[in-house]
Amino acid sequence: MAYIEGFVIAVPVARKQEFIEHGTSMDALFLELGALRVMECWEDDVPEGQVTDFRKAVQATADEAVVFSWIEWPDKQTRESAMTEWETRAKSDERYQMDPGQMPFDGKRMIFGGFEPIVVLNA
Repeated sequence: MAYIEGFVIAVPVARKQEFIEHGTSMDALFLELGALRVMECWEDDVPEGQVTDFRKAVQATADEAVVFSWIEWPDKQTRESAMTEWETRAKSDERYQMDPGQMPFDGKRMIFGGFEPIVVLNA
């Protein structure tokens, strides 16, 4: 069964194009490692909650947008193998080498996790 890895981050609105370029590059690498699909979604309708919400969860400031992303893997084993391969390639493949200070978002405020689908409906 598919395995989903999800992310929520805050990205400065002024760096949207830079984020798109970063996502396009990095997401291609996930596909090389076996991902079936990668989605990067820019905030469009993110309401303020009474207790919590997406913006609060990532401590987004007024000049930041929330990005909701996910990677669909064929299964958890493929995802685990991909992450092992990612670490191996990070040492030798220049495409994997990133300066954290050059990232178009603050990775310390990223929320992420792996999820096993429990309900899947298709059209």
